[in-house]
Amino acid sequence: MFKRAVNWIAPKELGVRAKVLAWLSLATELTIVGTGGAVRLTASGLGCPSWPLCSPESLVPVPEQGIHSVIEFSNRLMTGVVGIVALLTFFYFLRQRSTQRSAYWLSFSLLMLVLVQAGIGGITVLSSLESWVVGLHFLLSALMVVLATWLVWEVSAAPSDRASVLIRWIAGLVAVFATVTVLIGILTTGSGPHAGDSAAARNGLSTELLEHLHAWPGYLTLGATCLLAILAWRARSIRVLRVSFWLLVVEAVQIGVGLYQARNGLPPILVGIHLVFACLVLSLITVAILSTRSREKLNAHQLSESK
Repeated sequence: MFKRAVNWIAPKELGVRAKVLAWLSLATELTIVGTGGAVRLTASGLGCPSWPLCSPESLVPVPEQGIHSVIEFSNRLMTGVVGIVALLTFFYFLRQRSTQRSAYWLSFSLLMLVLVQAGIGGITVLSSLESWVVGLHFLLSALMVVLATWLVWEVSAAPSDRASVLIRWIAGLVAVFATVTVLIGILTTGSGPHAGDSAAARNGLSTELLEHLHAWPGYLTLGATCLLAILAWRARSIRVLRVSFWLLVVEAVQIGVGLYQARNGLPPILVGIHLVFACLVLSLITVAILSTRSREKLNAHQLSESK
């Protein structure tokens, strides 16, 4: 019985459950970006003023703390869900670390980053929502979305040939522009009104200037993606073309939301959508880059669940 349980939790071969866990990893990482954004945008960042307890006397919110404590504590619970999925995923690939090296190290990295994020979350509360710490918190969440996307790719992608050098370079350029856009976006948010609490200090930078600096690499990202799609179409690289199309769609929505929110007083719901879509853009760019790499066919024994 014990041996069967171990074999089920940590099988020796890659199976269907690998895809389920990988997709759950990605879904939970995107969800916690949304719940974290909700905490900030509803000014609930200090709804639970203590850490790891919600208050000095209670682990969970008490009625006297109001709705903000419930919102903040819900995000803490979501961290637990992310952690459980990361732990199960790591155990799944533990015995496959010699045959599925990339998947194993990705699952290990995600598990370690969950622990790091929990610590940074605590520092965020204890520092009274210091904007630089909050920015680092989001940046690591974005990195975890990228790693989870990579894990999905490792266990799901079909065999493919390597794209041309030019297509690979343009895909990398898209990633560089997008990374710069996100980094400046973090600074922009840290200078704006959504601090997570009315008393939280901002970073002191000019929001108006940062909004312009944030927009330009965003437009360059869109332009580079258009070029990537054209090159993929001319090279008949269907996989790269497909992901480029969806990336263009998400980027267009993201730019539209960004322009509208900047011109209409940064409505919280739109800022939240902007946060999640930023991670979706990074996720699709990750797929675009991986799509330019060659990929061998999986072995037959990797396609069925271990008994």
